[in-house]
Amino acid sequence: MSHRHANPAILAALCMSISATGVAKAEAPFAEVGKQVPITVLINASPWYKGFEKAVELYEDQTGNVVNLEVTPFDGMLEKARSAVRNGGTSPLDLVNMNGLSAVEFYEGGFLTPFTDIDPDFKWPKEAYTYGDSNCWDAGKRYPDCSTGKVMGFSPNGNVQLYYYRSDVFKEKGLKPPATFDEVLADCKLLHNPPAAYGYLQRGEKGNGIFYDWMAYMLSYGAKAEADPAHGDYTVTINSPQAKLALDKFIEISRNCGPANYASLGQGDVIQLMQTGKGMQGHAVVAAFPNFDDPRKSAVTGQIDAAVLPKANAEAEPGIAIGNLILGVPANASEAGRKGAVAFAKWFLTYEAQYAYAEAGGIPVRSDVLSSDLRNRPEFRWMPAYQDSLKYGRQVFFYAEGTTISNNVGLRINQALVGEMSSAAALNQIARDMKALFEKNGRKTGMLPPLPE
Repeated sequence: MSHRHANPAILAALCMSISATGVAKAEAPFAEVGKQVPITVLINASPWYKGFEKAVELYEDQTGNVVNLEVTPFDGMLEKARSAVRNGGTSPLDLVNMNGLSAVEFYEGGFLTPFTDIDPDFKWPKEAYTYGDSNCWDAGKRYPDCSTGKVMGFSPNGNVQLYYYRSDVFKEKGLKPPATFDEVLADCKLLHNPPAAYGYLQRGEKGNGIFYDWMAYMLSYGAKAEADPAHGDYTVTINSPQAKLALDKFIEISRNCGPANYASLGQGDVIQLMQTGKGMQGHAVVAAFPNFDDPRKSAVTGQIDAAVLPKANAEAEPGIAIGNLILGVPANASEAGRKGAVAFAKWFLTYEAQYAYAEAGGIPVRSDVLSSDLRNRPEFRWMPAYQDSLKYGRQVFFYAEGTTISNNVGLRINQALVGEMSSAAALNQIARDMKALFEKNGRKTGMLPPLPE
């Protein structure tokens, strides 16, 4: 699917909405990027895609440059990116979109070109989030580090998970957003009335869904998957007592507060149950929020609010696992295509472009846009919770083996959820598999003693 030129009415509305705020006027200076060849961008169909599409339309309108969008389902994106960068000829794509875990494969393989190799004058805006340095790569450390590495890409979306709740129901029952997972369970007892109402929703489907949703627990309970990968210590610690507490709590909430099919719930299911009014509380990615206020899809417009995720206990930090996407430039793209890709990145990362992107339904990746007057508008009431959450954001499994390991975690945690394995057995198996993979790849590794099964 390729992008077609913008509807003038959409562009006029975007520009008018920017100028109406008095903060970012339509005549404000977007980045001057000059005339560039048409570029092709691989992007996934997602809840925030329409916002990205409208930002591209605005870029085309302002610069006269053309951007073709190769839109693909998320599950097919990685293979398309791999095919483009490894095809032995010139890449048909000038920007490829990857999730954080997949990006390491491209960094380590030398399949992407650092931005300053393309444009020596490229400077990363200090207000733009790096999402745990995920867009930078230090080849010596084999780890993301913006202080020592090179900029390899930029995020079109910086997903973290937020806690969502029915503000009207909470007000009626005299409840406030829960600070801890035990408070989630207490609220759930008051709210759970299946099949009309579900007390808490989180993904249980095997694979990335359950893996990512369990991270909210694992990180908050103080568990780590490995000792210190940033400094080369890959001793496996995922089978710790803290990780078992986190998994047991995740299972308890799924079983007691979700629908009968809690072990197969996917992101679409969680969003649908919330927007049909059956979900009383739950957690999902920030990009899900516009669905709740869309009158074409939602029966509860204006009634779902957002907060930072609940924690293990009052002293703990919330477990905010960063799930951002990264757009990078293939090393085998044409020279003109690479220059066009970095030009688009420069434009996209400006305050004005990010402000317009937010208004069009995207998740802005600049702190000053999140702190702007937008956050005071009802439709952007998620912004404070999102910005507060980013203070705790952490990358997980951000190394070459990360995709393989996260898939295995998503399988074993699901097996524990459905009762095929005990939580201890699942974590011990994950740890053994991780250690074996690290050993195979020559990492410095080891593992904790097995949990009692």
